[in-house]
Amino acid sequence: MYLSLLSFIVTLELLHGQAIALPYVFERAVNDTTALAPSQADTQRQLGPLLTSGATVYFPNSPQFAKATSRWSAYAEPKIAVVVEPASAKDVATTVQYASKHNIPFLAVNKGHGSTNTLGAVKNGIEIHIRALNQIVINPNGKSASVGGGSYNQELIDTLWHKGKASASGSCACVGVMGAGLGGGLGRYQGFYGLIQDNIIDADLVLASGQTITVSDKSHSDLFWGLRGAGHNFGIVTRFTLKIHDSPVNDWYFAQFIFTQDKLEAMIQQVNKMMNNGNQRKELMNYFIYAWNPTISTKEPVIVFTIYYIGTKEQASPYTKPFFDLGPVFHNDSSVPYPILSSATGLGDEDFSCAHGLNRLQYPVGLLTYNVSNTRAVYNLFKQQTTAVPAFNLSTVVFEAYSLQGVKAVPSDSTAYPHRDDNILASILAVYAPNPSLDNTAVTWARKVRDLMHAGQPGRRLNAYVNYAFGDETQEQVYGYEPWRLQRLRGLKRKYDPQGRFNFYEPIKV
Repeated sequence: MYLSLLSFIVTLELLHGQAIALPYVFERAVNDTTALAPSQADTQRQLGPLLTSGATVYFPNSPQFAKATSRWSAYAEPKIAVVVEPASAKDVATTVQYASKHNIPFLAVNKGHGSTNTLGAVKNGIEIHIRALNQIVINPNGKSASVGGGSYNQELIDTLWHKGKASASGSCACVGVMGAGLGGGLGRYQGFYGLIQDNIIDADLVLASGQTITVSDKSHSDLFWGLRGAGHNFGIVTRFTLKIHDSPVNDWYFAQFIFTQDKLEAMIQQVNKMMNNGNQRKELMNYFIYAWNPTISTKEPVIVFTIYYIGTKEQASPYTKPFFDLGPVFHNDSSVPYPILSSATGLGDEDFSCAHGLNRLQYPVGLLTYNVSNTRAVYNLFKQQTTAVPAFNLSTVVFEAYSLQGVKAVPSDSTAYPHRDDNILASILAVYAPNPSLDNTAVTWARKVRDLMHAGQPGRRLNAYVNYAFGDETQEQVYGYEPWRLQRLRGLKRKYDPQGRFNFYEPIKV
């Protein structure tokens, strides 16, 4: 069958200029009548017969290609020539082996949320779109689940919740579970269970050679260490085993407030008091942003502040009351089942926070506590720039403060994740419609905001969460300042990816 298919394609190439329909292994229900660049044709002719019958390869002029290559941030996005949609882990390994053999760049993609500018180094590459590898199966012991590498947060939350289970996952519904976990994986349950990466028991990993291995504490333990915190550098996870737990509650309580800027200092003082230098209750977390909301004000940004509580409204009342007393211009509070918490607070799969197609330039910094005067200065700079350049008025400054007990219970040297001392993850998200004439302005502004947030903690070095990194940070800022940590990561890079095939997402420099 494969021989006849190959002969058929070779024959088609001899029919110069004729419009043809490609076989299903290349295009499922798509008639591709546009000639491709020779390098793409060679790739498709040689790779197609090696894939299983359920796999698909998409060309640039198909609607499936456009959907598969759509990204959360259009800034410095990878330039993809071919999309392979694998039907199995074997297809992933086959594609990697093929691409490595022919020196073609490749990139694994699930929901397309990576936003670092290093992704722009992919030129005429193969995208391995692993979204179909999304099976989630709870194991018979009820203490773990087998999770496909293409699963995303909302899928995991839904599946576990319906079985009375919970686990660490990200807070934004639309982000891939493992994509976040490779860099750490912060989220609302981390006070209970730690980061996503802290709950990974083992993972099936396709290396740059196309070899598939299983990494765990007992198998390739050196790579298992590096996978959790710097995993983008070493391979493609097709499946992993995740610790799961009995759900502590069915419903979560949230209270969401909108404050005008004159309440900023009083609000920050209350937040610092509530957080108690990172020692808040594990059930308690908060999240706030600076953003424009023209229904409230067309003259200045507002502050949208959210408290999440794993429990009831009455249990949360001592923490929410001071913010009700501040006199918000708007508030909304409710108890909801955990699966709809993200959408109830603006972080759902269909919300603007998950929308694709805009430029989103992100600069992160880890903080210990809020410097009140510095937080005011950040607000002023945000207002100044978004007023001067209205195209930036979709931007936000984001402050995430999840509970920390589960994170800090894990020894810092037990994984590659270097930022367990941080209590707050702050970031600027410069958002605007793609416009090259604004790019330099956006980068300069976003970097100033990041630096200003960092300046509020004198004497502390800048920590940049790898999942939010822009791409111009130093290796130490992203992967840790301890010399032994980077030395160990560089050793792993030389051992498992000596040719730098996985050098497109915040690559470790050897």
